Amino acid sequence: MNEQEILSNFITELNRGTLTLCVLSQLTTPRYGYSLLQDLADRNISLEANTLYPMLRRLENQGVLESSWDTTENRPRKFYQLSKKGENVYISLKKSWEEQQKQISALLQEEFNA
Repeated sequence: MNEQEILSNFITELNRGTLTLCVLSQLTTPRYGYSLLQDLADRNISLEANTLYPMLRRLENQGVLESSWDTTENRPRKFYQLSKKGENVYISLKKSWEEQQKQISALLQEEFNA
C-alpha cells in the first residue's frame, strides 16, 4: 500500500465519526436530505448522498432522529429532526468531541514545543 492510500484510509476513518456529528448539528430543526447535503457542502463539509441517506436511516432506527413526510409539494420530502433522545446524544457527543479536540491539540502542540 502506498503512502497516498494509507493517508486516504486514515482520513476516511477520521471523517466517519465527525460526519455524524456534523449531520446531527444541523438537525435541531426539520431538514430533508438534499437541503442538508447542500448546506454542508456550502460549509465545505464533503458528504455524499450515498453516505448521508444510510446514515439518516441508521440514526432514525436508533431513535436518534424522528422523521415526517411533507406531501404539500409536487415531490414528497422526508424531513428529519433530532428526537429528544437525539438531542441528548448530540449534546453528549459534542462535549466529547470538544474534549478530544483539546486533548489532541495539546498533544500536537507538545510535538512542536519539544
